[in-house]
Amino acid sequence: MKFTNSKGARLAGVSIAAAAVLALTGCGGAKVGASSGSGSGSGSGKCGTFNLAVNPWVGYEADAAVVAYVAQHDLGCKVVKKDLKEEIAWQGFGTGEVDAILENWGHDDLKKKYIDDQKTAVEAGSTGNKGVIGWYVPPWMVQKYPDITDWNNLNKYADLFKTSESGGKGQLLDGDPSYVTNDEALVKNLNLNYKVVYAGSETALIQAFRQAEEKKTPLLGYFYEPQWFLSEVKLVKVNLPAYTQGCDADAEKVACDYPAYDLDKVVSKKFADANSPAYQLVKNFHWTNEDQNLVAKYIAQDKLSDDQAAKKWVDANQAKVKAWLPKS
Repeated sequence: MKFTNSKGARLAGVSIAAAAVLALTGCGGAKVGASSGSGSGSGSGKCGTFNLAVNPWVGYEADAAVVAYVAQHDLGCKVVKKDLKEEIAWQGFGTGEVDAILENWGHDDLKKKYIDDQKTAVEAGSTGNKGVIGWYVPPWMVQKYPDITDWNNLNKYADLFKTSESGGKGQLLDGDPSYVTNDEALVKNLNLNYKVVYAGSETALIQAFRQAEEKKTPLLGYFYEPQWFLSEVKLVKVNLPAYTQGCDADAEKVACDYPAYDLDKVVSKKFADANSPAYQLVKNFHWTNEDQNLVAKYIAQDKLSDDQAAKKWVDANQAKVKAWLPKS
């Protein structure tokens, strides 16, 4: 979810074989390079093996939990989840090690490379989720400093956000360093007296915002929607200079807010051409931010396993699930 025109950092030049070292462990899936054939070859009506990338944020994990559950229980697929950061997952399209990415945050650069140039991937339609990236503060700060949501006033409040890691400047807290972010360029180009500091993970970022609200301590941080945590703490978005088409075309000169994202799915061309039941499921998969947030809450807050969370949602949403299944 994440950026140079999206929500994840560039990792160009890293081979997919080497990528296994970088794979996350939070979702319990296999890694690139693990055994298992590709689902690409199963076009006969049998599902076969379905290699599903899982990127490192709980909203994506919710997508993957539900799609994997339906693939296994309704279509008889053998699902292999592979926990990979964004660009690494795209590299798997050409090797047959990744069949599908379920939540792409823009990434026009990767689409050009893998869809237009290498022709190893194709688009598979919208997820139905609408993505928002930006800078947020805890609600107590807006009550005390009502004008803090205007970026023009951020320098006035910079001293409030100083930390031991921000070098005498205000701290802007980002999450996982692999996430799509223009924040360092924004700080520079908007002449803000801030330094970007990385919390290291989505979990750490959420905990920082939770504590900031509970203890009434100042915090300015990168955050995004859909995200279940916003139902617990209603973070307030800071208004950066309005996004206009092309204002983020040069990553070094960005001085505008993030665009709104129509989150979409991307699959390997071989997987799409085989037209297996798993591909048809991915193509038909479509739900709302509220759906995703609920499953993400089951996983992150209620501590259900991915399968338990998926089963709970699927059992309550049979009509939606039925619409995703291949038409016989």
